[in-house]
Amino acid sequence: MSFNSREYEWADITLVLGGRDLTRIRAVKYTEKTEKEALYAKGRNPVAIQTGNASYEGEIGLLQSEVAALEDAGNGSIMGLSLDAIVSYGNPSTGNAMRTDRITGLQFTESSKEMKQGDKFMEITLPFIALGVKNNA
Repeated sequence: MSFNSREYEWADITLVLGGRDLTRIRAVKYTEKTEKEALYAKGRNPVAIQTGNASYEGEIGLLQSEVAALEDAGNGSIMGLSLDAIVSYGNPSTGNAMRTDRITGLQFTESSKEMKQGDKFMEITLPFIALGVKNNA
């Protein structure tokens, strides 16, 4: 049995959003949350943990030109887009085991742009919510 403990690097990440391989990506973050609550009955200690709704959210950091391409695809705004995203970790050409997560029904919740004196480029963070995340799909 072979075990490779090499960690993935930023250069090993590929993000395909709406069928487009994003090359001007600076960051990606996504989270799966589940409501959980302790269930109390007789005594002072919980007897079980009850589970409620699941939610999926995250952020994508892009350079301005990549956001402009998304705006063009959305007829001037990203707010109406509903996309699937594939996030792949690893580089098979260097022997890495590939891991691929699928984010379904991704929709942006905010579109904000900012530049300040001294900036060399515009980096835009786009928060999103999604319908689901399938790990290693």
